[in-house]
Amino acid sequence: MTERIAITGASGLIGRALTVSLRADGHQVVSIGRGGSNDIAWDPATDRIDRAKLAGVTAVVHLAGANVGERWTPAHKRAIVDSRVQGTGCIARAIAGLEQKPRVMVSASAVGIYGSCGDAWLEESTPAGSDFLSHTALEWERAASPARDAGIRVVHPRIGVVLTPHGGALAKLLPVFKLGGGSALGSGRQWMSWISLDDVVRVLRFAIDTPALQGAVNTVTPEPVTNADFTRDVAAAVHRPAFLPPVPTFVLRAMFGEMAEGTLLASQRVRPRALADAGFEFRHPRLPAALAAMLG
Repeated sequence: MTERIAITGASGLIGRALTVSLRADGHQVVSIGRGGSNDIAWDPATDRIDRAKLAGVTAVVHLAGANVGERWTPAHKRAIVDSRVQGTGCIARAIAGLEQKPRVMVSASAVGIYGSCGDAWLEESTPAGSDFLSHTALEWERAASPARDAGIRVVHPRIGVVLTPHGGALAKLLPVFKLGGGSALGSGRQWMSWISLDDVVRVLRFAIDTPALQGAVNTVTPEPVTNADFTRDVAAAVHRPAFLPPVPTFVLRAMFGEMAEGTLLASQRVRPRALADAGFEFRHPRLPAALAAMLG
């Protein structure tokens, strides 16, 4: 059955790949955004959206949010929070008020909700942490309550580090590693929960199509790696050594401020329990094989 699926953040890394996948299977994708090229105009800061154009939408995938990978100035921290909480609330209230409601809202979240937890395994039932990203992700998920209260199934894919050579962290690191300049960050013992872009798209589509799936869904592979292992595996994938000493923690803090603690040095060893219970199978569960497929 052909569906009409609305996407926020359709021009982003994940949104572009999801749009291509859905359209390849004959679905109609409508983009929600501020620019004139979008199908549905909105302004989350003023809670405005063209609700009439949401008519007939069968699913909403909400991906929009300011980049967390920039230095966290007070202004950028506010943008990180507002872009997520205001945007989620705006779309949730809009679809809750429709006469014909979409059957599902897939509203992105992040594994940052757990905070930095050392070597502990983290599942969907693990309580939220107490740092900036934890509070942000918690409010991000809560902002979808109007849709949930209106009887719409809401899924929160808690997304880890998305790997693809076409954007994001891996694309930035590859030129350095190809020159033999790859090195671990800090102690290198911090856990990194990752997922290929291909599998992220498959999880989002699985969330749309699986009625039993709702609430938090850890969107990471079942095999997280330490930062030291990640460094070794990326270097091996590009056939270069990684013999440089780790970048000291104090250097990362000086360069990136609070963002270093919240992202680069944070340890999150996340298990995708909800996906496993729902029968989802990853195409790229292990990092060396995933990198070989991406870079091969």
